[in-house]
Amino acid sequence: MLDRKTMAEDLGLNIRFTKGQEIPVRNCWHFSTDGNAIDGIFFERLDFVVGMNRIYMVKQNYECVILAFCLMDNHLHFVLYGEFDECNRFMHEYVRRTSIFINSGHGQEKHLSKVPIHYQTIDTQRYLKTAICYVIKNPPVAGLPYTFYDYPWSSGALYFRKRDEWTTPKWASDVMNRSSSLKYMNVRRIFRQDTVEFDVGMVGEIVFPGEYVDVCTVESLFKTERSYIYFMNNAREYEVESKGGDISRLSIPDSELVQHKRELCQRYFGVESTRTLSTDKRLFLCRVLKSQYNCSNKQLARICGLKYSEVMGMI
Repeated sequence: MLDRKTMAEDLGLNIRFTKGQEIPVRNCWHFSTDGNAIDGIFFERLDFVVGMNRIYMVKQNYECVILAFCLMDNHLHFVLYGEFDECNRFMHEYVRRTSIFINSGHGQEKHLSKVPIHYQTIDTQRYLKTAICYVIKNPPVAGLPYTFYDYPWSSGALYFRKRDEWTTPKWASDVMNRSSSLKYMNVRRIFRQDTVEFDVGMVGEIVFPGEYVDVCTVESLFKTERSYIYFMNNAREYEVESKGGDISRLSIPDSELVQHKRELCQRYFGVESTRTLSTDKRLFLCRVLKSQYNCSNKQLARICGLKYSEVMGMI
């Protein structure tokens, strides 16, 4: 088991902050998959439900702490604490099991086998706070119709929530279903196995993310709601992108743009995917999508499978 005292020391939670001070942190990582590599990871609601529950199940085998996460339709983000090898194995195992599910559920064999998994070393408290906010801001920044705290497939709803008010989320009540009470068919459908040997809180069909996200540590890191909102409002994408991260400023969600891309591929080239298309044909699609939907160049590069420099040079 991870030692809580060591974790507090590694994250600088016992250091009194003074203005202008950079508090170092150790054993902290931001993992993400490359959204440019594939059209999608989660194609429908059940994919997300099973994907959320998969986090809990995979984490049981690894000594790492999940501080924040976000599942998007074509990429993933996790902010983890722990030894690098352990966190890295957790991330790769999660992607591996997700690939198996895509094969069984959608008939796409080895769909994620070659998806690049990136990581960034988080070395200061400020960057850790920025990375957490960056991850859970992905949905609204991507143009999805959610605020950062109500997107259902991330940890954004967990932090600094109050009980006993009319605004209290239903999961904050003391009444919660248990996984042990699920019927056999539901277990098969949402866990992809016959039985579950654990008993955890469930919100509908989803394992309550508070069962596997270390909410207390994140709240201790920010200390106050005011600090949390400050970083949420002021964390800039370039602070993460400059260290190798990736986030999109989109006019429409990726899932919608992928569908438009498929329609254009069929109309102009008689195929449904860009995988067999030359660079020139992909750039042609970029120009059409840009003119019709005012997409960002970064989104176009990801959706059409091009390098950002190629899109910048031609559009």
